[in-house]
Amino acid sequence: MKQLLQSMRRGLASVTDVPMPQVGHRQVLVHAAASLVSAGTERMLVEFASKSLVEKVRSRPDLVRQVLDKARRDGLLTTWDSVRGRLDQLVALGYSSAGAVIAVGEGVTDLRVGDRVACAGGGYAVHAEVVSVPRNLVAKAPENVDFEPAAFATLGAIALQGLRLAEPHLGERVAVIGLGLLGQLTVQMLKANGCIVLGMDIQPARAELARQAGAQGVATTADEMWEITSRLSEGHGADAVIITADTPSHEPVELAGRIARDRGVVVAVGAVGMQIPRKIYYEKELDFRISRSYGPGRYDPAYEEKGHDYPFGYVRWTENRNMQAFLDLVAQGKVDVKPLITHRFPIEDAAKAYELITRKTREPFLAVLLTYPGQPDLSPRIVLGPSPAPPVAPPAPRAGVEGAKLGLLGAGNFATTTLLPAMKKVTGLEFVGVCAADGPGARNAGDKFGFRYCTTDENEILKDPGINTVVIATRHHLHARQIAAALSAGKHVACEKPLALNDAELRSVVQAHSRWAAPNGQFLVVGFNRRFAPMARQLKSCLAEVREPLIMHYRVNAGFIPADHWVQDPEQGGGRVIGEVCHFVDFLTFLCGALPIRVHARALPNSGRYTSDNVIIALEYANGSLGTVTYVANGDKSFSKERVEVFGGGRVAVLDDFRRLELLRNGRRSVSKSWLRQDKGHRGEWEAFVDALRRGAPAPIPFEEIVAATLATFRILDALGSREAAEVETLSFMASASTREEK
Repeated sequence: MKQLLQSMRRGLASVTDVPMPQVGHRQVLVHAAASLVSAGTERMLVEFASKSLVEKVRSRPDLVRQVLDKARRDGLLTTWDSVRGRLDQLVALGYSSAGAVIAVGEGVTDLRVGDRVACAGGGYAVHAEVVSVPRNLVAKAPENVDFEPAAFATLGAIALQGLRLAEPHLGERVAVIGLGLLGQLTVQMLKANGCIVLGMDIQPARAELARQAGAQGVATTADEMWEITSRLSEGHGADAVIITADTPSHEPVELAGRIARDRGVVVAVGAVGMQIPRKIYYEKELDFRISRSYGPGRYDPAYEEKGHDYPFGYVRWTENRNMQAFLDLVAQGKVDVKPLITHRFPIEDAAKAYELITRKTREPFLAVLLTYPGQPDLSPRIVLGPSPAPPVAPPAPRAGVEGAKLGLLGAGNFATTTLLPAMKKVTGLEFVGVCAADGPGARNAGDKFGFRYCTTDENEILKDPGINTVVIATRHHLHARQIAAALSAGKHVACEKPLALNDAELRSVVQAHSRWAAPNGQFLVVGFNRRFAPMARQLKSCLAEVREPLIMHYRVNAGFIPADHWVQDPEQGGGRVIGEVCHFVDFLTFLCGALPIRVHARALPNSGRYTSDNVIIALEYANGSLGTVTYVANGDKSFSKERVEVFGGGRVAVLDDFRRLELLRNGRRSVSKSWLRQDKGHRGEWEAFVDALRRGAPAPIPFEEIVAATLATFRILDALGSREAAEVETLSFMASASTREEK
């Protein structure tokens, strides 16, 4: 199918063939008929992408500081690779569309195939022939509302939310500053509400269009607007002022204060300068409000992604209900969008729409629509390169093969900026297929790293006889299920951490390993890459002759992640202890050469800002070694992230951020440094993987150590809850899980 994508590096918006998205839980699959181009949000993104690297740097000094901090911490070349990876990403444009439902996901009971709907949401209601949209971002269109008017529903909901914040009453005077698309819709809805509407825009044609829509007074200058408002309000001023202008200037806010009455309301809907003149706002005691997009539910993952609605009696107007209300106004003839449409382009000519809204053509415009004639290609797979001859029989993935023929599940930021670039440097890896939840992600990774095909259906990877190794880099809640599916399909599996999110999932992984991997010689490894770092190997070698328990300390300055990030979600990410602390438990396990048997843990109280991610963990190991992990989110991210200190056998080792290793023995000191690049072992991990495959050696990480690190994180959470020590009984856990499988 065709989709419009923006290259952040080259600044080009182009129509690309991508695999059709899959319909997820509580999602709706829609064949688009029309989508609305945003002359504000999308124009800013396109203009930023078209800047040179120097211009990008100048326009985002906040990001420059982050890059400089990362360069000091991780090395110049590591930072450059990360920045280049981000710029290579393709961004899906669009957030307001309409079409017909072609499939509904599990949990959707009130929509059927064939229903005509309006869709909303960046990353969902994109400019594409087929879109997969969460249920709460889909509103059913009334019978007499065509697809083109329905495509305005997102913008209409944004305008309606601003109007609700202004709380206009019948007969009140309401001024609208900025008569672009949002302003025009606002004027019409205010008129339908029985208000006396005043409008101002510097473009005379837009002011005239608002007058034709029912505005009783329009102006093109600030002084003219003040005069009209004063005259039509008998000198009192506007009861409310809604700013729908899109400009960095502070003048709209200043003008709003000037024309508002005493104790009036000013609502900012558009992206405008926010320098509020205190004197006039203070003297009039004005109420300044900022409208948050299209209503309650916006930016709430529980509402938008998981489909948890707000109770009707407590939250009357959610973003979905605002969309529905706008569509009802269109159906009743109280809002007419047809006079606002100035241009239509078929999806094949979408680039022309962006030449228009970025003013390259110098042609006036207002509402710009993309249309989708014809039938889309509904294939979930796109061939990118020549396919190898199919094998005579599916190859058994036993040790002793030449290399790994890879199928990748998940093509997010980590996979494309860290994992795949490292893997690309390893001899013996063949990139066959890549699967991602969204078509653009799959296509971008496929093109950039030379995969033979890209897909949005994981079964294409699992059932491909030309793939002997499945790499799992999806969100954490999918790992356990995908591991079991890949092992049952006869593949080696390399999964990014964590292995599982709870005891039940871990038990299922152990069962899958016992049933398929162990008997058939299949590898199951987890991305505990740090143990493969060159300096980690050097540190381990230094400790090889130590015959006594070690004292180990791992300090991690992890940095703040908001509570609403998916990693913090117990259902998707499992939290940072499970999702990241497993790395450090494994590294200490690697250093001391024994399994953890007991954990103690204490955390700072959750204050609302932090989520059990300021924690000190004490680990006891089977050989008597002791380790601590200090994991904090409340530090300064510009400071070094990781520091390991190890003491034992008269030796001391200090590893700083995998860039500096200091070893001391008998008063002699040796120091290794890497100034330009940080190496955390991602490449080394895959070199070890391929080497083990070729030699018929055991998997690079013993399975019981993988299980131990995972199980230890679960017990850390238990210890935090009970404030008592928790036992990590890895071997008995594995034996119990395997026994259940046998039964």
